[in-house]
Amino acid sequence: MLETKQLRKTFKSSVAVQGVSLYLEEGESVGLLGPNGAGKSTTISMMSTLLPPTSGEVRYNGKDVLKHPGVLRDIIGVVPQEIALYTELSAYENMKFFGKLYGLRGKKLEKRIEEVLDLIGLTDRKKDSIETYSGGMKRRINIGVTLLHEPQILIMDEPTVGIDPQSRNYILDMIRELNRKKNITILYTSHYMEEVEKLCDRVYIMDHGEIIASGTTAELKAILANEETIYIDVLTASSELENKLNNHPSVQRVAESETGYKVIAAKGDNLLSDVFDMAKDVRTKITGVYIQTPTLEDVFLHLTGRKLRD
Repeated sequence: MLETKQLRKTFKSSVAVQGVSLYLEEGESVGLLGPNGAGKSTTISMMSTLLPPTSGEVRYNGKDVLKHPGVLRDIIGVVPQEIALYTELSAYENMKFFGKLYGLRGKKLEKRIEEVLDLIGLTDRKKDSIETYSGGMKRRINIGVTLLHEPQILIMDEPTVGIDPQSRNYILDMIRELNRKKNITILYTSHYMEEVEKLCDRVYIMDHGEIIASGTTAELKAILANEETIYIDVLTASSELENKLNNHPSVQRVAESETGYKVIAAKGDNLLSDVFDMAKDVRTKITGVYIQTPTLEDVFLHLTGRKLRD
């Protein structure tokens, strides 16, 4: 339905995106994961015709979007990371303004405003100015104005940043409904791995401007099929213990956790007894150890050497 081929974007001497190829099938929900600076926002700006690429292609149903942007702009909606609203206006006034930009008029516009306000749960606050809204409500209306023209493709750039858990869950449920009941194709970027696992059929992992892995969550987790994740809780963090863990032949990655260290290591090796010996050598007290099957977050750490929010 929508695909990119070898997209590249440079800014002076800096390469923001290099050779990104990805695709969205009709009705899919696809995640795009990456830490800050990975090139996610630049990629989706090029995909949605907001930013011309230095080289590469964007095609919608086989048509060259770069030469004919109108074929995509008519059916796409982009939810930006920043709140893109007139805060002194009410929700209704914002929707009326943006609806007219989409070419909606009269009864059709009024009907769509009411339908969208109901969907995002803000009908009873439609006459209040946006500046009186909570962060979660602003995020919901930010999504709402993008839905007025009934887009077939929805690109969402971290739509739940900085909001409370209740608002976040409301938005995630709404996005899932749009995808599954309305058959809207979604490209979703986030810093929250659990959101992507909940919403997305497939996932692309991006780092330093490149796609470094892709597949279903099950396929990506299979990358670490022969590994396990070990959490080591310590009384006091120790750089000496961390160095010893990093130098152990069975250990692939070490990251700090809230209570100690998170280690990705090969299954079956006698690592645990070595861990206690290493801790004893550097006089660090271990308060707990537990093992779990690798998660998508662990795969990301394994591939990039960084946590998603780094």
